Amino acid sequence: MSKHVGIVGVSAEGAALCYRTLCVEGETLFGRHGHPEVTLHTIPLSDYMRPIYADDWAAVGELLLRSAATLQRAGADFLICPDNTAHQAIDLVRDRSPLPWLHIAEEVAAAAAERGHRRLLVLGTRYLMESPVYPSKLEPKGIASEIPPPEDRERINAAIFDELVCGKFQQSTRSYFQSVIADGKRHGCDAVGLSCTEIPLLIGEADSPLPTLDSTRLLARAALREAARG
Repeated sequence: MSKHVGIVGVSAEGAALCYRTLCVEGETLFGRHGHPEVTLHTIPLSDYMRPIYADDWAAVGELLLRSAATLQRAGADFLICPDNTAHQAIDLVRDRSPLPWLHIAEEVAAAAAERGHRRLLVLGTRYLMESPVYPSKLEPKGIASEIPPPEDRERINAAIFDELVCGKFQQSTRSYFQSVIADGKRHGCDAVGLSCTEIPLLIGEADSPLPTLDSTRLLARAALREAARG
Protein backbone atom coordinates (compact mmCIF):
# COMPACT_ATOMS: atom_id res chain seq x y z
CA MET A 1 0.00 0.00 0.00
CA SER A 2 1.34 3.41 -0.95
CA LYS A 3 0.67 6.63 0.90
CA HIS A 4 -2.16 8.90 -0.27
CA VAL A 5 -0.84 12.24 -1.57
CA GLY A 6 -2.77 15.41 -0.79
CA ILE A 7 -2.14 18.36 -3.14
CA VAL A 8 -2.93 21.81 -1.75
CA GLY A 9 -3.47 23.72 -4.96
CA VAL A 10 -3.19 27.51 -5.19
CA SER A 11 -2.75 28.35 -8.89
CA ALA A 12 -4.23 26.01 -11.48
CA GLU A 13 -1.37 25.61 -13.96
CA GLY A 14 1.21 24.74 -11.31
CA ALA A 15 -1.14 22.34 -9.53
CA ALA A 16 -1.98 20.66 -12.84
CA LEU A 17 1.69 20.19 -13.74
CA CYS A 18 2.38 18.70 -10.32
CA TYR A 19 -0.60 16.33 -10.58
CA ARG A 20 0.34 15.26 -14.09
CA THR A 21 3.94 14.60 -13.00
CA LEU A 22 2.74 12.38 -10.15
CA CYS A 23 0.60 10.35 -12.53
CA VAL A 24 2.98 10.13 -15.49
CA GLU A 25 6.23 9.56 -13.56
CA GLY A 26 4.53 7.28 -11.04
CA GLU A 27 5.20 4.39 -13.42
CA THR A 28 8.88 4.45 -12.45
CA LEU A 29 7.99 3.37 -8.91
CA PHE A 30 4.54 1.79 -9.21
CA GLY A 31 4.66 -0.01 -12.56
CA ARG A 32 2.74 0.46 -15.80
CA HIS A 33 -0.08 3.02 -15.39
CA GLY A 34 0.68 3.11 -11.69
CA HIS A 35 0.78 6.05 -9.30
CA PRO A 36 -0.26 6.71 -5.70
CA GLU A 37 -3.74 7.77 -4.72
CA VAL A 38 -3.96 11.55 -5.12
CA THR A 39 -6.49 14.11 -3.91
CA LEU A 40 -6.32 17.77 -4.96
CA HIS A 41 -8.09 20.60 -3.15
CA THR A 42 -8.02 24.19 -4.36
CA ILE A 43 -9.41 27.36 -2.82
CA PRO A 44 -9.82 30.08 -5.49
CA LEU A 45 -6.62 31.94 -6.28
CA SER A 46 -8.48 35.21 -5.72
CA ASP A 47 -8.99 34.23 -2.06
CA TYR A 48 -5.23 33.84 -1.70
CA MET A 49 -4.34 37.03 -3.52
CA ARG A 50 -6.26 39.33 -1.18
CA PRO A 51 -4.11 38.54 1.87
CA ILE A 52 -0.97 38.25 -0.27
CA TYR A 53 -1.51 41.81 -1.55
CA ALA A 54 -2.00 42.89 2.08
CA ASP A 55 1.18 41.08 3.21
CA ASP A 56 -0.99 39.06 5.60
CA TRP A 57 0.78 35.71 5.55
CA ALA A 58 -1.03 34.47 8.64
CA ALA A 59 -4.29 34.68 6.68
CA VAL A 60 -2.68 32.82 3.77
CA GLY A 61 -1.69 30.15 6.25
CA GLU A 62 -5.28 29.78 7.44
CA LEU A 63 -6.38 29.10 3.85
CA LEU A 64 -3.70 26.44 3.53
CA LEU A 65 -4.89 24.84 6.76
CA ARG A 66 -8.45 24.76 5.41
CA SER A 67 -7.22 22.73 2.45
CA ALA A 68 -5.12 20.56 4.75
CA ALA A 69 -8.19 19.71 6.85
CA THR A 70 -10.19 18.89 3.72
CA LEU A 71 -7.45 16.60 2.45
CA GLN A 72 -7.14 14.90 5.81
CA ARG A 73 -10.86 14.07 5.67
CA ALA A 74 -10.32 12.72 2.16
CA GLY A 75 -7.74 10.27 3.48
CA ALA A 76 -4.44 11.92 2.52
CA ASP A 77 -1.37 10.83 4.48
CA PHE A 78 0.82 13.85 3.71
CA LEU A 79 0.64 17.16 1.84
CA ILE A 80 2.43 19.03 -0.91
CA CYS A 81 1.76 22.53 -2.20
CA PRO A 82 2.92 23.22 -5.76
CA ASP A 83 3.03 26.97 -5.12
CA ASN A 84 6.32 28.50 -4.04
CA THR A 85 4.87 31.81 -2.89
CA ALA A 86 2.50 30.12 -0.45
CA HIS A 87 5.46 28.51 1.32
CA GLN A 88 6.06 31.79 3.12
CA ALA A 89 2.81 30.94 4.95
CA ILE A 90 3.48 27.19 5.18
CA ASP A 91 6.53 28.01 7.28
CA LEU A 92 4.17 29.81 9.72
CA VAL A 93 1.55 27.06 10.06
CA ARG A 94 3.43 23.83 9.41
CA ASP A 95 3.47 22.90 13.10
CA ARG A 96 -0.32 23.34 13.32
CA SER A 97 -1.12 21.23 10.30
CA PRO A 98 -3.16 18.04 10.74
CA LEU A 99 -0.82 16.31 8.26
CA PRO A 100 2.92 16.54 7.50
CA TRP A 101 4.16 18.58 4.52
CA LEU A 102 6.94 18.15 2.04
CA HIS A 103 8.49 21.60 1.51
CA ILE A 104 9.21 22.71 -2.05
CA ALA A 105 12.27 24.84 -1.18
CA GLU A 106 13.75 21.99 0.88
CA GLU A 107 13.46 19.70 -2.15
CA VAL A 108 15.09 22.27 -4.43
CA ALA A 109 17.87 22.87 -1.90
CA ALA A 110 18.50 19.13 -1.59
CA ALA A 111 18.70 18.76 -5.38
CA ALA A 112 21.00 21.78 -5.68
CA ALA A 113 23.36 20.34 -3.08
CA GLU A 114 23.31 16.89 -4.70
CA ARG A 115 24.21 18.42 -8.06
CA GLY A 116 27.04 20.48 -6.57
CA HIS A 117 25.61 23.94 -7.19
CA ARG A 118 27.01 26.78 -5.11
CA ARG A 119 25.03 29.89 -6.16
CA LEU A 120 21.39 29.74 -7.23
CA LEU A 121 19.45 32.38 -9.14
CA VAL A 122 15.93 32.27 -7.69
CA LEU A 123 13.08 33.24 -10.02
CA GLY A 124 9.47 33.47 -8.89
CA THR A 125 6.87 35.99 -7.87
CA ARG A 126 8.10 39.20 -6.28
CA TYR A 127 6.68 37.97 -2.97
CA LEU A 128 8.72 34.78 -3.19
CA MET A 129 11.95 36.35 -4.43
CA GLU A 130 11.92 38.96 -1.66
CA SER A 131 11.05 36.42 1.06
CA PRO A 132 13.31 34.22 3.23
CA VAL A 133 11.77 31.01 1.84
CA TYR A 134 14.72 29.98 -0.34
CA PRO A 135 17.66 31.57 1.53
CA SER A 136 16.54 29.83 4.73
CA LYS A 137 16.74 26.42 3.04
CA LEU A 138 19.79 27.02 0.83
CA GLU A 139 22.13 28.65 3.33
CA PRO A 140 22.31 25.64 5.71
CA LYS A 141 23.61 23.63 2.75
CA GLY A 142 26.27 26.23 1.95
CA ILE A 143 24.46 27.47 -1.17
CA ALA A 144 24.22 31.18 -1.86
CA SER A 145 21.24 32.71 -3.64
CA GLU A 146 20.64 35.73 -5.83
CA ILE A 147 17.51 37.44 -7.14
CA PRO A 148 17.16 39.84 -10.07
CA PRO A 149 17.19 43.62 -9.54
CA PRO A 150 13.92 45.38 -8.59
CA GLU A 151 12.80 46.30 -12.10
CA ASP A 152 13.18 42.70 -13.25
CA ARG A 153 11.40 41.39 -10.16
CA GLU A 154 8.40 43.56 -11.01
CA ARG A 155 8.37 42.47 -14.65
CA ILE A 156 8.71 38.79 -13.73
CA ASN A 157 5.90 39.15 -11.20
CA ALA A 158 3.63 40.73 -13.81
CA ALA A 159 4.41 37.99 -16.32
CA ILE A 160 3.52 35.31 -13.78
CA PHE A 161 0.18 36.80 -12.74
CA ASP A 162 -0.88 38.24 -16.11
CA GLU A 163 0.27 35.34 -18.30
CA LEU A 164 1.61 32.15 -16.75
CA VAL A 165 -1.09 31.46 -14.15
CA CYS A 166 -3.61 32.07 -16.96
CA GLY A 167 -1.99 29.46 -19.20
CA LYS A 168 -0.42 32.02 -21.56
CA PHE A 169 3.14 31.17 -22.62
CA GLN A 170 4.56 33.65 -25.12
CA GLN A 171 7.88 33.54 -26.94
CA SER A 172 8.58 37.17 -26.03
CA THR A 173 8.22 36.32 -22.33
CA ARG A 174 10.42 33.25 -22.76
CA SER A 175 13.10 35.41 -24.38
CA TYR A 176 12.89 37.88 -21.51
CA PHE A 177 13.32 35.14 -18.91
CA GLN A 178 16.32 33.82 -20.87
CA SER A 179 17.94 37.26 -20.70
CA VAL A 180 17.37 37.45 -16.93
CA ILE A 181 18.94 34.00 -16.49
CA ALA A 182 21.88 35.02 -18.68
CA ASP A 183 22.41 38.06 -16.42
CA GLY A 184 22.44 35.74 -13.41
CA LYS A 185 25.07 33.60 -15.09
CA ARG A 186 27.24 36.68 -15.68
CA HIS A 187 26.89 37.49 -11.96
CA GLY A 188 28.27 34.10 -10.96
CA CYS A 189 25.18 31.93 -10.55
CA ASP A 190 25.71 28.31 -11.56
CA ALA A 191 22.04 27.25 -11.70
CA VAL A 192 18.57 28.77 -11.75
CA GLY A 193 15.68 27.81 -9.50
CA LEU A 194 12.41 27.82 -11.42
CA SER A 195 10.70 28.79 -8.20
CA CYS A 196 7.28 29.64 -9.49
CA THR A 197 5.47 26.43 -10.32
CA GLU A 198 4.39 27.77 -13.72
CA ILE A 199 7.86 28.82 -14.92
CA PRO A 200 8.79 25.24 -15.97
CA LEU A 201 5.92 25.45 -18.46
CA LEU A 202 7.69 28.42 -20.07
CA ILE A 203 11.38 27.58 -19.63
CA GLY A 204 12.95 24.13 -19.83
CA GLU A 205 16.51 22.90 -19.57
CA ALA A 206 17.05 23.34 -23.31
CA ASP A 207 15.87 26.98 -23.15
CA SER A 208 18.00 28.12 -20.21
CA PRO A 209 21.51 29.59 -20.19
CA LEU A 210 21.95 27.90 -16.78
CA PRO A 211 21.12 24.41 -15.48
CA THR A 212 17.57 24.45 -14.11
CA LEU A 213 16.03 23.24 -10.87
CA ASP A 214 12.37 22.64 -11.68
CA SER A 215 10.65 23.16 -8.34
CA THR A 216 7.33 21.68 -9.48
CA ARG A 217 8.67 18.38 -10.72
CA LEU A 218 11.22 18.08 -7.89
CA LEU A 219 8.36 18.35 -5.38
CA ALA A 220 6.23 15.83 -7.29
CA ARG A 221 9.12 13.36 -7.45
CA ALA A 222 9.74 13.75 -3.73
CA ALA A 223 6.06 13.02 -3.16
CA LEU A 224 6.32 9.86 -5.25
CA ARG A 225 9.26 8.66 -3.17
CA GLU A 226 7.40 9.41 0.04
CA ALA A 227 4.25 7.67 -1.21
CA ALA A 228 6.24 4.60 -2.21
CA ARG A 229 7.52 4.18 1.35
CA GLY A 230 3.97 3.10 2.22
